[in-house]
Amino acid sequence: MTFEVTILGCGAALPTLQQYPSAQVVNVHDKLFLVDCGEGTQVRLRQSSVRFQKIGHIFISHLHGDHYHGLFGYLSTMRLLGRKTPVHVYAQPALEDIVKLNLRISESYLGYDLFFHATPDAGSHMLFEDHSLEVWSFPLRHRIKCNGFVFREKQRALNVKKNMVRRYQLQPSQIIELKKGNPVALSDGRVLNPAEVCQAPPRPRSYAYCSDTAVYPELASWISGVDLLYHESTFLETEKRRARETFHSTATEAAEMALRCNAGRLLLGHFSARYADTAAFAEEAKAVFANVVAAVEGETYRVG
Repeated sequence: MTFEVTILGCGAALPTLQQYPSAQVVNVHDKLFLVDCGEGTQVRLRQSSVRFQKIGHIFISHLHGDHYHGLFGYLSTMRLLGRKTPVHVYAQPALEDIVKLNLRISESYLGYDLFFHATPDAGSHMLFEDHSLEVWSFPLRHRIKCNGFVFREKQRALNVKKNMVRRYQLQPSQIIELKKGNPVALSDGRVLNPAEVCQAPPRPRSYAYCSDTAVYPELASWISGVDLLYHESTFLETEKRRARETFHSTATEAAEMALRCNAGRLLLGHFSARYADTAAFAEEAKAVFANVVAAVEGETYRVG
């Protein structure tokens, strides 16, 4: 089943012709989630052929403009496209005031319900849950309050093999019990164990998004073992002092976090506009963590 991330923007605060500010779409089993919404997100969504109206949940990491200035236009466009279904926004509480002020001053309306959910300042907290997915928030170390997010698949049920259903003429109620891991009694008195007829489900996958953050060792406990880690790498090591001053990370520091949390793969992003070529970021990180790639806008990366 689908679990992938499409990069809409992976630049830092200053937009360029090559890189837009932060935004990405996470696709989990064909449910779409928008993570951050920097300026130009609508354009990138169209270029990536993502259907606006399929996105019902938006996660905003923090209230620096390069992570949410595209939200006003995006919400308005969905109204113009006739949206009627609700939209849920997960962010620092002040964003609700900002959006409502914008709507009031411009005398605008949306035509659909808009719900805000506050992201906690400390610890790991579940923000969203359905039958197949959990989304958790956790704090990052930045100049203002900032959150990262981790998307975790739930463990799927056992899968009863089709040929076994035919062989034993299993009834729906028996299939349900076997999928739960329970043995069932057959009509002839035999007991059928799940191990005999079931195929183990795939291992649950996970994706972590760490936007703006300085070195923060506590992160490892919240994102341990993720299959794909998106971690900001605003600077190279030559600008390590600048990274410290602005509460950002270098490519090497992002790689060190990937190693510390035992990530499967590292995806670097949030590149400063001072760098014309992002290949150097991946090269620098590979000295610490081998399975790394520098994010490319418009590209889609599989999780797991």
